[in-house]
Amino acid sequence: MSLTREEVQHIATLCRIALSPEEVDHLSGQLSHILEQFQVLEEVDTQDVTPTSHSVDLNSVMRDDEVTACLDVEHVLANAPRREGDYFKVNVVLEEQHDRPV
Repeated sequence: MSLTREEVQHIATLCRIALSPEEVDHLSGQLSHILEQFQVLEEVDTQDVTPTSHSVDLNSVMRDDEVTACLDVEHVLANAPRREGDYFKVNVVLEEQHDRPV
């Protein structure tokens, strides 16, 4: 199955990715190859294969939740490089920018 340039551009638009004409040509070949591989898989006889949700057995390593006492605030913040009251103080990660549309 071969994808057209228009189909690749449509996929890029859905993904909100801007592509140059050269990238569209390059990705057209790569995406077409991926779809061809799925066609090969469709030809595999899976009639006698038992459906599975995972390829290996899963054993949960999770423990049951248990209620325990909270740590003391002073103990928790003892090694904090900066604090403000009973909270860690960190640098701003995201700032609001009012000059750009969201």
